[in-house]
Amino acid sequence: MVIVIAEVDVVPRHLDEALALSRAHVARSRAEPGCRSHAVLVDPDRPAHLVFVEEWASEAALQDHFAVPASQQFVDALAVLAATRPSVRLYRAEPMPLPGPRSG
Repeated sequence: MVIVIAEVDVVPRHLDEALALSRAHVARSRAEPGCRSHAVLVDPDRPAHLVFVEEWASEAALQDHFAVPASQQFVDALAVLAATRPSVRLYRAEPMPLPGPRSG
C-alpha cells in the first residue's frame, strides 16, 4: 500500500474556501478505485495549515488518482489559495497486526 502525507499553508482569509475545495476533493477521491482512506485535517496549533492523509491500495491506484482531471484541477485551485508551496511525501507500507494482550 502507499501512504501519502501532503501539507500546505493557506492564506488565512482563504481558509474556508480551501477547506471546502479540500473536502470536495476528499469525498471524490474516496470513491476512486484503490482508495482505502483519504482525509484533510486542520492543524489545531496552526489553523491555516492543512494536512492530507491518504492510503492507496497500490502505486498504480495512486497514479490513476493523480491522472484524474479533477485531481489536477484541485491542485491548481488550492495553489491559488496557498501561502506556501505544498509538500507531498509518499511512503510504501504493509499492514502490521497489533500485538495481542499480554498475560501475566
